[in-house]
Amino acid sequence: MRKQFLFIFLALIVANTSQAQTRTTRIGYIDMEYILENVSDYKEAKAQLELKAQKWKQEIETKKIDINNLKESLKAERALLTKELIDEKETEIKFLETEMMDYQQKQFGSDGNLMHQKAGLAKPIQDQVFTAVQDIAEAKNYDFIFDKSSDLTMLFSNKKYDISDQVIRILNRTEKREQLSKKQLKDQETKEKLENAIDENPEMANRQKTLDDKKAARLKLLEDRRLEQEAKKKEYDDRRKALAAERDAKKNGTVSEPAKTEPVKTEGTTAKPATTNVTPTEGTTPAQPAVNKTEERQKLYEQRKKELEDRRKKILEEREAAKKAKEAEMQKSNTTNN
Repeated sequence: MRKQFLFIFLALIVANTSQAQTRTTRIGYIDMEYILENVSDYKEAKAQLELKAQKWKQEIETKKIDINNLKESLKAERALLTKELIDEKETEIKFLETEMMDYQQKQFGSDGNLMHQKAGLAKPIQDQVFTAVQDIAEAKNYDFIFDKSSDLTMLFSNKKYDISDQVIRILNRTEKREQLSKKQLKDQETKEKLENAIDENPEMANRQKTLDDKKAARLKLLEDRRLEQEAKKKEYDDRRKALAAERDAKKNGTVSEPAKTEPVKTEGTTAKPATTNVTPTEGTTPAQPAVNKTEERQKLYEQRKKELEDRRKKILEEREAAKKAKEAEMQKSNTTNN
């Protein structure tokens, strides 16, 4: 590894000295592990492989439980069995243990199915990464592009030389292009040009970030205003419905309540002592609940009427205050213009 690193380091020095007259050497690097974790196809395939590995683990666990059950059974029956039967059961247990270990090594060993299938998952993506790296190197005149996650030891790497995100964008573009219409492809190309320009110019990236932040703040402000307007509209609708309900209640009450309220007052003043003395009679008992019900309806009507009047006064006061504020503002603007 040291020889490899020393060779690359010397090659860079030679390249720098030979091309110092013309241009500087451009160096970049990628992080293959980071790229693989951010490619959707690889993530889906990896999730499926993990499910398969979980199934293998469950099978191994089942085998372990069966072996332990056989051991416990032999331990409990050992005193009752002959030597031949004991040897036969121990041989069976050893065979099952060996079979389980072989299966575990076959699935999870260094040369097992899990390692082979992981390599098979990464290979197509790695080929696409190598192609994308070559395209980036040719388009942007890179002299060297290293893999940070390889055997090459990188003691320090500046983030501005990392082109992993550019590679991920190229891979995602290739996947999306197959599903886009012509108009969407045109929009995608415009977006790609902007992203490439941002990659080339860090100042432009900062400027774009500032614009994105301002846009997000503006969208948040618009959303807050929309929610506030919806809340006001809901409050207005609720108030309008309440007023309509009160009008309907008033309309329904004016037909029957005045005729009933007059007797209530007279009966309440004159017949109240009689009700305390003449409770056993059959004619007076049904009348008392009717009187109480009428009184309750009258009180409820008066209360609603008062609430409606208070609400109407409050609305008029708010309108008057808003009108005065608007007139004051107009007067102030006229004085400043003069």
